[in-house]
Amino acid sequence: MAEAEVSERIYTIPLRICWGSPPKKRSPRAIRLIREFIARHMKANKDNVRITPKLNELIWQRGIELRIRRVTVKAVKDEETGIVKVGLPDEDLREEPK
Repeated sequence: MAEAEVSERIYTIPLRICWGSPPKKRSPRAIRLIREFIARHMKANKDNVRITPKLNELIWQRGIELRIRRVTVKAVKDEETGIVKVGLPDEDLREEPK
């Protein structure tokens, strides 16, 4: 069986738009913004973007009030299924969770 086509990119996503939101809505908006950014740039559906737990913890580390201005992520798209996995640059996203 041939290995599926995989494209991998690293992005720096600005989260400055989230700072226009009320403080108690910033982290959820940042997650939505990451999904929309990756879907737009990787040409995928928003429903097919999967955020890893480590990236989610980074966004939520200070609670619902977002404290970071930008985040660098690695996105890996499986061309066969159309699913895009998004995580921190040092994570191995090609490996399936056990």
